[in-house]
Amino acid sequence: MTARSRRTTGWIVAAAAAAFIMAGCANAEDPAEADGAADTTAGAGDTGSDSPEQFPVSIDSALGTAVIESPPERVVTIGWGPEDLVFALGVVPVGVEHDEWSGDEDGYRPWFREAVEEAGHELPETFMATPEIDMDAIVALEPDVIIAPNSGLTQSDFDVLNELAPTVAYPERAWATPWDTQIELIAEALGKSDQAPVLIDEITAYFTEAAAAHPEFEDVTFAYIYAVQPGLLHLYQRHDPRVEFLTRLGLQEVPELAEMELSEGQFTTDLGLEQADLLDDADIIVTWFNDDANQAEIEAQPLYARIPAVERGTYVPINDHHLAAASSLMTPLTVPWVLDDYLELISDAVDQLD
Repeated sequence: MTARSRRTTGWIVAAAAAAFIMAGCANAEDPAEADGAADTTAGAGDTGSDSPEQFPVSIDSALGTAVIESPPERVVTIGWGPEDLVFALGVVPVGVEHDEWSGDEDGYRPWFREAVEEAGHELPETFMATPEIDMDAIVALEPDVIIAPNSGLTQSDFDVLNELAPTVAYPERAWATPWDTQIELIAEALGKSDQAPVLIDEITAYFTEAAAAHPEFEDVTFAYIYAVQPGLLHLYQRHDPRVEFLTRLGLQEVPELAEMELSEGQFTTDLGLEQADLLDDADIIVTWFNDDANQAEIEAQPLYARIPAVERGTYVPINDHHLAAASSLMTPLTVPWVLDDYLELISDAVDQLD
């Protein structure tokens, strides 16, 4: 068993135990209790309350308001990682977005699939949401709520979805909702707000432990970039979980880069390759690529090859889609799944600074 699966399985076992304890305290006449493990909406980590007294709930977003009248049982998720959080809060979604990039052949991200199957539940249905949302598939799922706080929903998408079921979208910008805010929004939507601090503390504890084990990361500066075509660089900024993942391990953003504004309509700061000298003060650089061909094309550019971190080998290129995706999320499923492998990559780069 790998370090990834050991740590993830440990979380599942603990969460399942908590669910068992809570089930023992449930009202014997509760229909959900009578259904037992066969209930596809009962997750492995059901440690919170979804009392009807907490409803109705109104959740505002940049696109409109979701009004949730009663505890939702049929949950559909859209976007980057909400299915992890729904599951961690004790609910197995009935439908999740099919992930072509980092999912398996069936469209499930591996940590989510492992968690659901380890807990003994059936996997949810998947549907396509790129380049556009399969609205017919969502209608067929008959959702009580649609969870999409870290997504690229357009106003027209939201208007249609919110007619089908209350839809929880992003509070400010597409693809830019902080990880802890996502937890709080989803917990509120499910009537489990008391569990949000528990999950946030759990994730924080992983990083606190890892940072304490790697004091050599302190004061090491970094930049996290990506490039899908020659001539351009895209810089992730502090709102992005890719960046927060590293800062919580003790590394520091290059101050001048951290002060740069996001590009209009983007969730990154876009740079021309001629501006690569802005990366000179980064002790290490982390990036991801679509595949080996993409990596070779980008690294063949002379200006790119002369970036100091690239030249000295304090450079972390990732073209493992699973690792890249898991380290771009901060959920109770992804962090234990990816942390050990990611730490090894970062440690190897930092060691080259000596």
